[in-house]
Amino acid sequence: MMPKHEDLTLALKKYFGFSTFKGRQEQIISTLLEGNDVFVLMPTGGGKSLCYQLPALISEGTAIVVSPLIALMKNQVDAINGISAEEGVGHVLNSSLNKTQTKQVFDDIKSGKTKLLYVAPESLVKEEYLNFLKEIKISFVAIDEAHCISEWGHDFRPEYRNLKLIIDKIAKVPVIALTATATPKVQDDIQKTLGMSNAKVFKDSFNRPNLYYEVRPKVNIDREIVKFINLHKGKSGIIYCLSRRKVEEFAQLLQVNGINALPYHAGLDQKTRVLNQDRFLMEDADVIVATIAFGMGIDKPDVRFVIHYDIPKSLESYYQETGRAGRDGGEGHCLAFYDPKDIEKLEKFLAQKPVSEREIGLQLLNEVVGYAETSMSRRQYLLYYFGEEFDPITGDGAKMDDNSVNPPKLKDASKDLKKVLEIVKDLEEKFRTKDLISIISGKESATTKAYKLENSKHFGIGKSESDNYWKSIIRQATVQGYLTKDIETYGVLKLSEKAKNFLAGKDKSDFMIAEDREFDLAAIADAEQVQVQAGGGLDQNLFGQLKELRKKVAKKHGIPPYTVFMDPSLEDMTVQYPITVEEIAKVYGVGEGKAKKYGKEFADFIAKYVEENDIERTQDMVLKTVANKSSHKVFIIQNTDKKIDLEDIAKAKNLTMDELLSEMESIVYQGTKLNIDYYIDENFDEDIVEEFMDFMKESESDSMKVILSEFGDDLSDEEVRMLRIKFISDVAN
Repeated sequence: MMPKHEDLTLALKKYFGFSTFKGRQEQIISTLLEGNDVFVLMPTGGGKSLCYQLPALISEGTAIVVSPLIALMKNQVDAINGISAEEGVGHVLNSSLNKTQTKQVFDDIKSGKTKLLYVAPESLVKEEYLNFLKEIKISFVAIDEAHCISEWGHDFRPEYRNLKLIIDKIAKVPVIALTATATPKVQDDIQKTLGMSNAKVFKDSFNRPNLYYEVRPKVNIDREIVKFINLHKGKSGIIYCLSRRKVEEFAQLLQVNGINALPYHAGLDQKTRVLNQDRFLMEDADVIVATIAFGMGIDKPDVRFVIHYDIPKSLESYYQETGRAGRDGGEGHCLAFYDPKDIEKLEKFLAQKPVSEREIGLQLLNEVVGYAETSMSRRQYLLYYFGEEFDPITGDGAKMDDNSVNPPKLKDASKDLKKVLEIVKDLEEKFRTKDLISIISGKESATTKAYKLENSKHFGIGKSESDNYWKSIIRQATVQGYLTKDIETYGVLKLSEKAKNFLAGKDKSDFMIAEDREFDLAAIADAEQVQVQAGGGLDQNLFGQLKELRKKVAKKHGIPPYTVFMDPSLEDMTVQYPITVEEIAKVYGVGEGKAKKYGKEFADFIAKYVEENDIERTQDMVLKTVANKSSHKVFIIQNTDKKIDLEDIAKAKNLTMDELLSEMESIVYQGTKLNIDYYIDENFDEDIVEEFMDFMKESESDSMKVILSEFGDDLSDEEVRMLRIKFISDVAN
């Protein structure tokens, strides 16, 4: 019999203390109690769990709730047992229970006490559990975080795929599937896999009008985030990073800068994780720096900002994670930092996966790039992804993103798109972005030589525009569906149907791109550097004098100036005014080795300058950095001395090559010698190495931009960094 509205409202009041239902909760509960399958799409914070908790409490028998995370289950069970008069209303059944505990659960279910049984999908397969569940009265099955079923979901779990078979074995009961993120494709996939084609679908809008979306280029990121948090002093926030190592490092950096931050990732022991999570919930800590392991089931309503240090692998993850801000309807600032290089790293990582996973991963990544680089309303872009229309002018929350507040100028680049598509077609879809740009801008490279493309009519047709402009055209053409990247072949560009129609003149739509939404990070960084200098903070006068001193010291030692101290180190000295060798060692990018070697002259010079100019030294640096106490430092030095292959060193410490090189750079720039000649001799052409060393001796700068403009065709970024490490180590240390 169908429960009346009054009965449901009474039950809601009795168990949860609320007088009215939120959104479509009541309809969902009634539909389930009538015995129908239900599919619920409800953004985080919409009150999903109540949709199966309340009907379970008022139905005969036990409801099975399938959930992916043990921690999540535990929170929910505690909450359920907290609202009921007796223990045992909610239970968890999983591998962490001992025999006595399992028996207790079974007894409580048999006696009819237990209304909600939370299980992980892996537990359902266990013979003893299955046989037991077949014998008891089941009210219904709820599948929480149902997007885990779909390979296209952002959190695919293969063990979720067999749920349908297992449920059918247990009992013929209604199923309610719930998720907080699902694109149309994922929704379809969930329904098919669970055999819920007749399910009643309840879909709430995914729009969170109180959230402000913003993307910034990843330049001076540490400083930017510290600045941002200081502007929002005392407010709660979450910062997401992709690697555990970055979580640890960045949490430390924030602490050094007086911000009350804690790390959270799956590599921490259980006790620390729980403690850090609780401290955040209890407001003993303002900021949590976390991997995506954090946040599932976290119900803190007053998170005021969510920052993505690294761009996530899919828009669904991004939506999930940003959705943890402003659940109380108050302010929520979602800030993501974007660097195209991060995307390249993720693509390389995908290349090692099986084909189907790779395909999917790449498509999901493309959407993320599209979001970061789009010039349209970010809210509109996000909602479109979830299959929802949004009016960027009058919609709820229309002016709540950086593109809407500060719209970029659009220009019609249809002619240039046509050029690119014609080249792809004429050259039979064989080349990647990098090669196409070499052809368009008329620069010879190994590929153009191998295929004799210098003779092609397309060679150099876009000389008048910058490489970045063409990069932007190709990228936007990919986002707008004219070009597809073939991941099998590491990103060879192919024409889509849409492109073929465009070339044939059947598709007359304009190809609009945002003017200058180019993420040329090196140029942005240079401009910012100038800005910082112009904006005060730095003592320009002293900076000039320190550069002169550096020249002198370099001449004395017969080495290029940048190998004494880098520019950022000099800049830092003009902010901190260090007057002892110990203080010099704490300056950005210096370290003890360098300080001992060159520090005295600089410390004496600054001390004299401070005295003569009556400068009051504040020891508050703009951004304090964590002293490099890298646990890897000793290991790297010892193993390069033993002439161990760099790849093996990286593997032994579970580092990527990029991370290992960063560690090595930090070691040599701080004044310690690293002998990697054995590796260089083995892997590099002698002439190139010699040419590189000569270039560096004469060069005014060691910036990657300068070096790559000279050697970019012959050497990869990685190889350039290795040779630079050798040079700094040989010459400066």
